[in-house]
Amino acid sequence: MSQSTAAWYGVNLASERLGAKALFANDDFFAPKERMLQDSDPVFIAGKYDDNGKWMDGWETRRKREQGYDYCVVQLAVPGRINKIEIDTRHFTGNYAPAAMLEACHCDGVPTASTEWTAITNTVALEGDARQLVDIASDQVYSHIRLNIYPDGGVARLRVYGQPEVEWNGLGAQSLDLLAMEVGGHAICANDEHFGSMHNLNLPGKGINMGDGWETRRRREPGNDWVILALGHRGEIEEIIIDTAFFKGNFADACSIQVADAGNLPDTTLAAQSLYWQELLPKSKLGADQEHSFKEALLEVGPITHLRVNIFPDGGISRIRAIGKPVL
Repeated sequence: MSQSTAAWYGVNLASERLGAKALFANDDFFAPKERMLQDSDPVFIAGKYDDNGKWMDGWETRRKREQGYDYCVVQLAVPGRINKIEIDTRHFTGNYAPAAMLEACHCDGVPTASTEWTAITNTVALEGDARQLVDIASDQVYSHIRLNIYPDGGVARLRVYGQPEVEWNGLGAQSLDLLAMEVGGHAICANDEHFGSMHNLNLPGKGINMGDGWETRRRREPGNDWVILALGHRGEIEEIIIDTAFFKGNFADACSIQVADAGNLPDTTLAAQSLYWQELLPKSKLGADQEHSFKEALLEVGPITHLRVNIFPDGGISRIRAIGKPVL
């Protein structure tokens, strides 16, 4: 089985699932602004219309008949430093926004008329039915962004990748999920993701169905499957939670966890090194469609930054939580 990896640009701070909100748009006549923040990929449904016209999976304004441009203000799920913006116009062909520019601000509450906005991109030319990635060269922390489109049209999805700004010093000795997406935890690589993405493992909340977890294909040879995860902050782990929600005839039969205090080692080197990481959780039995908590079974390993979760021999896991205290 080939190893799978995915470029990690950061947490999608504009994720509806994490709590981002489309606060205001000057126009969303054809398709509401809230659809633009959905985590699912946009879809096209032929023949589907609503009272205003063709149903589109995104944000779409009416045809502008005067000077000006349209815009939408988004409150990020958590404030953070932005690395990259994705503007997705999939399925918008003759009705996509031809150009866009993004501004950002940091404020408490809702931006007002006196809020100062900072341009974080130049004006970007867009194409229809395409995905445009834009690098952001800024180290500032922002809480809101404003997407300006010129002059009008549609955007299927807006994703704002970055690093959440967490006040770790203010958390003290508080225990929390150090793997949570909202604190910067993320999947690095897995040997297989045939039926479900490794990036589902640290999503907030319970899984919504069997497709909302990590699932490998049926193994027909010796061995086991695995995934490597990075904590949002170096810390000491007190509890591991493995949830197999919705996985009934295809759950992982058992798991073990190896860990490392890997510092700033390149992600590309971790898979080979992980074979020799120390053990945090010895091989433990799992059951179907249930949450498993491991505390007493955990070994003393000290502070860590990464986990390698091994499943035997294959199958699916919905969520993984790594509860512990950050080590500052």
